[in-house]
Amino acid sequence: MAIQYPVIKKGRFVSRPNRFVIFMEMDGKIVKAHMPNPGRMRELLFPGVMLYAAPHAKEGSRTQYRIVGVDREGEPVPLDTSRANDTAEWLINHGKIPGWEAYRVLRREVTMGDSRFDLLLGNEAVQFPVEVKSCTLFGKNGAMFPDAVTARGRKHVLHLGDIGKNGGRAGLLVLVQWDRARWFLPDYHTDPEFAEAFRSVAPYIDWKAAALQWTPDFTVPAGVRLLPSPLEILDQESGNRGDYLLVLHLDTAQDIEIGSRGILHFPEGYYVYTGSARKNLDQRMARHRRLRKGMHWHIDWLRQKAEWVGCIPIRTAEDLEHQLAASVSRIADWEIPGFGCTDCHCPTHLFGFHENPMHLPGFVQIEEDFEINRLDSLVHE
Repeated sequence: MAIQYPVIKKGRFVSRPNRFVIFMEMDGKIVKAHMPNPGRMRELLFPGVMLYAAPHAKEGSRTQYRIVGVDREGEPVPLDTSRANDTAEWLINHGKIPGWEAYRVLRREVTMGDSRFDLLLGNEAVQFPVEVKSCTLFGKNGAMFPDAVTARGRKHVLHLGDIGKNGGRAGLLVLVQWDRARWFLPDYHTDPEFAEAFRSVAPYIDWKAAALQWTPDFTVPAGVRLLPSPLEILDQESGNRGDYLLVLHLDTAQDIEIGSRGILHFPEGYYVYTGSARKNLDQRMARHRRLRKGMHWHIDWLRQKAEWVGCIPIRTAEDLEHQLAASVSRIADWEIPGFGCTDCHCPTHLFGFHENPMHLPGFVQIEEDFEINRLDSLVHE
């Protein structure tokens, strides 16, 4: 594989106003850079974190740099998804993917039916399509894909499964960009439909999750290791049930009537409400987003005055609502006593923040702990 980036410079993350634009501090100046990865990456992009950027080679580019990687705990993580197929092709052609040593990449961008797959692998005896995915969502030991809903990814996985079920061969290669990962699962919290599709076709396709070790030049992976995938956790934990973190914003301090609680004072800021739904989790979260509805829970009254920011599902067979509330309480700037907890012994289920908590390291760590790290105890290596 040719050198991907002849020059790489380092900078510090400042902000991300949209999916494709990054502002970073470099050499004492704030510069604008293109972000080629449209994923959420809230787990990676915090103010001050080190970024790797390559100067644009073409004149007339809207941005001076292209983001190619980010530092996480001293390890470089590639973010340029346009290079994922280059990496996959190099690994396969050099026999670095266990189980695929006998194959080479015959062609890129192969069309089959109404799908276009990334690679066509083969040898003298067989040819088969392979779809490549780049995974940048990971915890202490686990990695999950995707970090945002991907209808296209689900469609490709189902098509690969159809090929396998009909007697053909099809492959899926997940490039886990984190050498410390020890297991891989589809992210059933974020995209349950993709996870369900993956689970249904896994027995029929030749899929592999490969953890890669990178150096700061991002030339070629320094190490490759296949990861196990404890699919029994999907059967146990995934589904339309679990807990959630609802994030709202109140742009001015207000006194709001909260049902039988009467009038309560709410300072200006962001609010996190911890809730649960033993069934119909998706419907519960959708209900919180709507304004037109019957008033039932405390949060319904606050929602009439507060702007929707987001809702993070944690799909699980366990009841983690009270543990979530305790975790959020430890990082909150204030709380509203007795809110949303009339049926339990928690002091409250509503917590206030001066800044958007979805971009705070402590809050993102809670997400990681409950969505990924908690599963470490369920994985049997």
